[in-house]
Amino acid sequence: MKKIIVFLESICLLISLCACGQKQRVGTDQATLIVGVDDSFVPMGFQSDSGRLTGFDIDLAKAVGKKINRKMVFQTIDWSMKETELRNRTIDLIWNGYTKTPERAAKVYFSQPYLRNQQVVVVKQTNKITQLSQLRDKNVGVQSSSTGYEDLMQQPHILKQFIRNQTPIQYDNIQNGMMDLKAGRIQGFLIDRVFAEYYLKHDRSQDRFKILVTPYHSESFAVGLRKDDYRLQKQINQALQQLKKTGQLQKLSYYWFGKDISQ
Repeated sequence: MKKIIVFLESICLLISLCACGQKQRVGTDQATLIVGVDDSFVPMGFQSDSGRLTGFDIDLAKAVGKKINRKMVFQTIDWSMKETELRNRTIDLIWNGYTKTPERAAKVYFSQPYLRNQQVVVVKQTNKITQLSQLRDKNVGVQSSSTGYEDLMQQPHILKQFIRNQTPIQYDNIQNGMMDLKAGRIQGFLIDRVFAEYYLKHDRSQDRFKILVTPYHSESFAVGLRKDDYRLQKQINQALQQLKKTGQLQKLSYYWFGKDISQ
């Protein structure tokens, strides 16, 4: 009998410890938000020369986190899997130059927009390309699963009809695409204007490249959440509104882009 009592007491203690542990994990999760990022997307979220994650969206997410009393933990993800990562709850937010589109809105709950953007094509000055039609039968790159790729495929009359085999060369990240553009393996690279302007300025290669403005519609960056995160969406929206009202959002925009492109 004594052995049975000791055994039962041990079981009760184990259950109690497990319950406490579970409670601890829930409490930690409530205080922390996992933010999915592509750490090559200059200047939104990227690795600095020292290996530190930095960028406009990193700074903005941290500022919002302070407003809503949540710790932002950044996790590098495969950008083509971002919605899957969100749905599987391996991340809580998609926050890295994430364009709000009707197609994405069918799968993701969005915050209010906070930044304006546009798709552009970067070309070499030496190729003397001044308009999109001059990319006929030439290799053009784009990042996989990006808004640029969606625009390219959904509006073929703008650019897709001209490029070689009407098929873009896809890249996992923007840095690899720019390397191929520099090496001449592609003759044009369709990317976000925020990246193009920042990259060329800090790479000191503005005189070697030209930015072609495209007629694709302008875009709005927003935060992606799960469809059932209504409360969190409201908190993030209120924080963004406060940051805009106090001028902090505009200040971040001037710091990273040299101008105010906030919304």
